[in-house]
Amino acid sequence: MFAIFETGGKQYKVSEGDVVFIEKIDGDAESLVKFDRVLALSDDNGFKVGAPYVDGVSVEAKIVKQGKGKKIYVIRYKPKKNQKKKQGHRQLYTKIEITKIGA
Repeated sequence: MFAIFETGGKQYKVSEGDVVFIEKIDGDAESLVKFDRVLALSDDNGFKVGAPYVDGVSVEAKIVKQGKGKKIYVIRYKPKKNQKKKQGHRQLYTKIEITKIGA
């Protein structure tokens, strides 16, 4: 059994018990969240695809932790102009564990 849901402008394919890193959402560690934007669901009854979402189906998850990703560097450079700029960025994420898929 798996589901494909949407959050933060991205889509994730998950099963029960999976641990997934998603775009940051509000909430404290150990709190429960519910995702209603389920695009597809596969279970014993077959495969259901929503138009755009499957009605009455949600994915429930527990927030494991909030964190920041690895630091990346963005460098802008213009040749022959002595113009350089270095900038760092750490993307915020939320680590969740899928607890239940279904209605």
